[in-house]
Amino acid sequence: MKSKSYRLSERYLPKKYREYIGLGAEIAATLAVPLFVGYLFDQYFGTSPWLLLAGAFVGILLFFNSIFRIARKLNKKE
Repeated sequence: MKSKSYRLSERYLPKKYREYIGLGAEIAATLAVPLFVGYLFDQYFGTSPWLLLAGAFVGILLFFNSIFRIARKLNKKE
């Protein structure tokens, strides 16, 4: 019988699922955060849509960087 010292997430979500949820959140954040910051700067400086587009560009660069980093990490595991 398993010990009750497991946290709730460990009982209901297997480790692989937790890894994939974390990767998905990381990828989403690399796109969403620069877009949001660009939007806020556009509102503050009145430069719409240029800083939003710059944020999108930075987000896309970070997205590809994180995809390649994750792929390298998964390749090393195998």
